[in-house]
Amino acid sequence: MREVLELGDAEVERSVLGPSDANLRALRDMLGVSASVREGRLTLDGSEVAVGRALEVVRALVGLVHEGLQPGSGDLERLVRTASGGPTPEKRAVARALRVYGSNRYVKPRSAGQAGYLEALAESDIVFCSGPAGTGKTYLAVAQACAELVAGRAGRIVLTRPAVEAGERLGFLPGDYREKVNPYLRPLYDALGDMIPESELARYLQAGTIEVVPLAYMRGRTLNGAFAILDEAQNTTALQMKMFLTRLGWDSRAAVVGDVTQVDLPAGEISGMAHAMGLLEGIEGLRLVELDEADVVRHRLVKNIVKAYGAAGNGGRAFPAGKESNGQGG
Repeated sequence: MREVLELGDAEVERSVLGPSDANLRALRDMLGVSASVREGRLTLDGSEVAVGRALEVVRALVGLVHEGLQPGSGDLERLVRTASGGPTPEKRAVARALRVYGSNRYVKPRSAGQAGYLEALAESDIVFCSGPAGTGKTYLAVAQACAELVAGRAGRIVLTRPAVEAGERLGFLPGDYREKVNPYLRPLYDALGDMIPESELARYLQAGTIEVVPLAYMRGRTLNGAFAILDEAQNTTALQMKMFLTRLGWDSRAAVVGDVTQVDLPAGEISGMAHAMGLLEGIEGLRLVELDEADVVRHRLVKNIVKAYGAAGNGGRAFPAGKESNGQGG
């Protein structure tokens, strides 16, 4: 069977095919089709089933490009896994995009796990999300918070994380306390910068509509009308976690994100996130979401690295409530 697909202009073609046609080669290897491109036309040869799946994957890649995304090998692998020649609930869920600012800034989940996570963020008052590096835990929480702010469903955004040392010592860093903790908050600023234009973000920060603060600064506060995000939550103690969760006031929601297999607390200290996930499961309005290596959207090797560390440690699963980590992570 042979099918020919118009890829569009040269920029779309380059993005779909990937660096040095890496996506095209991967498509051949994974689906067993013959694929070639000439003058913007992709020609696919093979069995009817294989060509049908390949067409579905390529069309989905073109859709990602049209939405302003640059598909990588991880996107192609996920699309191949779900390609079946027709729509499925899983693929329809992944296809949904979240408008985070204006008419042209969208964030789109790239796996079924991420789609379920966004659904939980939209529907629940408190969401705990645990998963390995690169699964979009913080990024998608920030995206949901920005969407809520712009739509008027949240009056402000509060982002916080504990300033826990991950092998480094704060005392050796230059500057006062605020300057020492600022590098720990940088990932939150980076995520915000992807969602909101720089000038508008500066205005929100200046007005206090968006706050990025160390967890230590949250004590004694009450957050009304806010979307609060606790990042790197695996590095909170049980008391710190209780303190954060009890800050929520009227019309507030929270996302608690981290990787409970990568705890940087001193040996013998229980992770507040792992403890809370065991203690609070089943409470109405609170959702627990676990992402895994299938949801990793960084460099293709990150997924394999996560899998290798999981196999060597506890398999990437959350620590049971009340159990102590060894302080060394996964």
